[in-house]
Amino acid sequence: MRNADASRERILEAAMAEFSAYGIAGARVDRIAKAAGCNKNLIYIYFENKETLFATLLKKHLLRVYEDIAFTPDDLPGYAARVFDFGMSRPDLMRLLAWFNLEQHNVVPPERGAAHGAKVEELAEAQRDGRIGGAFPPDFLMTAIMALATAWTAANPFGASLDAASTKDLAALRGAVSAAVGLLAQRDDASR
Repeated sequence: MRNADASRERILEAAMAEFSAYGIAGARVDRIAKAAGCNKNLIYIYFENKETLFATLLKKHLLRVYEDIAFTPDDLPGYAARVFDFGMSRPDLMRLLAWFNLEQHNVVPPERGAAHGAKVEELAEAQRDGRIGGAFPPDFLMTAIMALATAWTAANPFGASLDAASTKDLAALRGAVSAAVGLLAQRDDASR
């Protein structure tokens, strides 16, 4: 069983490199098998097809994100900073997400939808309680936070691709993202 688990992990590692570089359509099972040091048929035994392999890989990494990056409406700037750090440290995963969005545009993995929905509900509750501002609807606010936090990652067509100098000082950039999110979520009475 340990050998099967090790083989499966090698396949997933090789698949991450392949899918993040070429997307689903451009990825080749032959190259994944060669990089993983296994027989191509083993990939089909474990994962059935290329699409299931991609979905397994995406789910594995997204679940880690949901579990590892603490979310609380009471510290949205801190959350944005943690997402920023994660995204900047994982260009392969950010490219994987970009490919997913390009090639599977109307398919939302259930875990991703549930995690997003739970965060939106927590934001709505925090707005009702007056802990954060209500200038923006909670679903818009969540999307804006994620967009700001990932704007300079490998997945974004703006950010670093238009202004390479912007990523020379990641601490300053992280601080600016955090401050911007703080302004978006500012309590309604904070400007008075």
